[in-house]
Amino acid sequence: MAGVQVSTNGGSVTVLDDKTVQAFAGGLRGALLRSGDPGYDEARRIWNGMMDKRPALIARCSGVADVIDAVNFARTHDLLVAIRGGGHNVAGNASCDDGLMIDLSQMKAIRVDPQARTARVQGGATWGDADRETQVFGLAVPGGVVSTTGVAGLTLGGGMGWQMRKRGLSIDNLLSVDIVTADGRLLVASETENQELFWAVRGGGGNFGVVTSFEFRAHPVGPMVALCAPFYPEAIGPAVLRAWRDFMLKAPEELGAAFLFWAVPEHPFFPKEVQGKPVVIPVAIYTGKVEDGERLVQPLRNLGTPLLDLSGPIPWTAVQGMFDPFLPKSDFQYYWKSLYLETLGEEVVDHIVKLAAGRQSLNTMVILLQLGSAVSRVGAEATAFGRRDMGYLLELDSTWKDPKAAERNIGWTRQAWADTMRYSTGGIYLNFPGFGEEGEKLVRSALGSANYERLAVLKKKYDPTNLFRLNLNIKPAA
Repeated sequence: MAGVQVSTNGGSVTVLDDKTVQAFAGGLRGALLRSGDPGYDEARRIWNGMMDKRPALIARCSGVADVIDAVNFARTHDLLVAIRGGGHNVAGNASCDDGLMIDLSQMKAIRVDPQARTARVQGGATWGDADRETQVFGLAVPGGVVSTTGVAGLTLGGGMGWQMRKRGLSIDNLLSVDIVTADGRLLVASETENQELFWAVRGGGGNFGVVTSFEFRAHPVGPMVALCAPFYPEAIGPAVLRAWRDFMLKAPEELGAAFLFWAVPEHPFFPKEVQGKPVVIPVAIYTGKVEDGERLVQPLRNLGTPLLDLSGPIPWTAVQGMFDPFLPKSDFQYYWKSLYLETLGEEVVDHIVKLAAGRQSLNTMVILLQLGSAVSRVGAEATAFGRRDMGYLLELDSTWKDPKAAERNIGWTRQAWADTMRYSTGGIYLNFPGFGEEGEKLVRSALGSANYERLAVLKKKYDPTNLFRLNLNIKPAA
C-alpha cells in the first residue's frame, strides 16, 4: 500500500505514510481496504442511496481485537472515524469521506441460550440474522420491523417494533453490552458493571464507543403469528384511521400495530391492476395464539372493501421481512423524519390525512405507531432514551429513486414535520432524524435536558476528545 491522505477529527488533512498503513493492515485479521482495492466499492456502500461517501480506509473487522486495533489507530492518528454496524443508518453517519470506517458487518455471530431465554448478538448482525437464530427455539428479541435493519443502530437508539406494547423497546430487553471505548478498552456494561455506561448506551446512540455484542432477553414468539393487513383505498382513509385508533385503544398488549399511508408497490407480488394505487393499511401483528389473533383483528378487516387483503397466519420471520423488498439497499434514496404525538384527536387525524395526501413519491410511507403500554411503564430517566409518555410516533418516511427528486422529497418532509409540530409537545425518535441537521437542539429535545446533561458528563469521561462524533452527537461536557 502507498501512503494515504486522510481527514482528521479536527477537520484538517494529514498523510499516513506507507509503513504506518501497512503496519495497521498487518495487525488486523480482517481486511483493510482503500480505494481501488477489490471489494472497496461494495464495502463503502451503505443502505441510503443518497450517500456516496468514500472513506480513505475501511477496516473490515473480524472480531473484537480488530475493533480495538482500529479504535486505537483512529485515536493515535486523530482520524475522522465512522462506525458501521450491519444495517440501515438512514442518516448516513455509518460512512465518511476521507476518514476511517470501522466496519462491523462481518461480525454476525449469534448465541442463543434457550433455557435462560437470552441471545448474544454481535454488532454487525441484522434483525433478520437474530430472528433466524432465535426462532429455532421459538423465541424472538423485541427488535425492528424490517429484517435488514442493523441490531446495533436500532438498539442504541431505543428500538421500536411489533413486540413493544407487550415487552417494551429493545433497550428494555437489553441485559449487557461489550463495548470498546475511545481509549481502546473493552468494557462490559450492565446493571451490575459500569452501570452509568449501561444507562448511556440505552438511547444515547453510538456516542460512547463501539458495541461489539449485545446480550438480550428473548421471549416466546411464533413460529406463526396472526397478521392483519387489509389494503383499503385511500379515499376512505379518514374513517379507517379513526376506526383503527379507537380499536387500538382497547386492544391487548400482544397486538402490535401501525397505520400506513402508502401506494401499492409496483412489484410482481401484487396484482397488476392495483399497483400504484394509494392505500391505507391498518397493520396489526398478534404474537399470542394465532386463532385468538385472527378473531381479535376481524373488525379491522371489515372497514370497507379492500383492494387486497394479506391478512392471515404468517411465520414471524416473514412478518419481519415483509417490507424488505420495498426498501432496497442503495437503489433508493431515503430521508426519514419523526415526531411524537400525545393523542390522535379529530383535528390531528384530519391534519395527518391531508398531510399524507401530499407526499411526493409513491414509495413514501406516512406511518403511525401506537406506543404506550410497556413502553410507557419505564421512567424518562431510567434510560438515556428519555420520555415514555407519548401515545404515538408519526414517521415521515420519504423514499424515492430518482436523485433529481431529492430536493422536492426532502423539502416536503421538512415542511410536513414542521407543520405537525404544533400537535406535539416535543421530541423525536432518534432512529428517524432526517439527517440530524438540527444538531444538539434535536438530540436534547429527544432525550430531555436532564438526560442530555448527564450524557454529556459521561461523554467527557468515556470519550473526552469526541472521537465518536459521526452520530447524533453529544459533545463532552465543558
